[in-house]
Amino acid sequence: MGDTLAVDLGGTNMRAAVVAADGQLLLRRSQPTPRQDECPDALLGLVGGVLDTQPVTAAVIGVPGRIDHGHGALEYAPNLPPHWPQALREDLLTEHLGVPVSLANDADLATVGEACFGAGRGAADVVYLTVSTGVGAGVLLGGRLVRGRRSAAELGHTIIDTSAHARAEPATVEDRGSGTALGRLGAARGLPASGAELAALVRAGDAAATEVWDQVVGVVAAAVVNVAHLFAPEVVVLGGGMGRDPGLIAPVREGLRRDGPRDLEPPIEVHTAALGDDAGLVGAAGWAQVTAAPASRSARDHEGVA
Repeated sequence: MGDTLAVDLGGTNMRAAVVAADGQLLLRRSQPTPRQDECPDALLGLVGGVLDTQPVTAAVIGVPGRIDHGHGALEYAPNLPPHWPQALREDLLTEHLGVPVSLANDADLATVGEACFGAGRGAADVVYLTVSTGVGAGVLLGGRLVRGRRSAAELGHTIIDTSAHARAEPATVEDRGSGTALGRLGAARGLPASGAELAALVRAGDAAATEVWDQVVGVVAAAVVNVAHLFAPEVVVLGGGMGRDPGLIAPVREGLRRDGPRDLEPPIEVHTAALGDDAGLVGAAGWAQVTAAPASRSARDHEGVA
């Protein structure tokens, strides 16, 4: 298997890298997402220099939206320029780049990175949860990415408070358990609207900030409990800016111990993401494996790891 071109196409910035089969990033470039430019021209401008320097055998492009895998097309992406989705099709991009192209939901791609090369490595059943401006998730079961015709596991949009939803108030996991929610609730209490600043106040012992933090973290913990009951993974990986905060993992573990599936042996592990912002780029190296390979038993079963 040769090297892979990986692209993380975000609403604010877009990044490209060449990734070796072992997940090593060999070369990378990044630039702001040019919202006025046409696509794929902007994308080709980003990757052109990369491909000139390092040849690849395939490309995987992660996008912040819903993928129609049946037609190889981006179906919905509210954070990208509105004229881009129609041009983000696997057949057109394959023609432009000269190598087979796969489109991937960005959370799915980060899930693959952490499962194959990061904090979930060695497990066949992995849930990845990114908690940042929004909330995204991806699931691997039996070493294969959970998806159908379309990308799946949109955990952030699931409703956790039906009464609030009926009143047209924040009611989803993303509404109430993200960095955006943390800033919104903090600002309503006269605290910094920045999630990072509020988290720093929590570490300093500020009572009001701690109350807001606990409220938001409680939603994240409930979301993890829900996906644990749905998929019974071996490992849950927490990523994203807020997801990697050291203060998040203990309450999530406690919520899972208290409310998660009973009598699992070994119990579900919860880890902080190991690859940081590079999870999606690294995940391109494992994409073909988890979307085409047959299910396999966990390496931990073979190794006897508890």
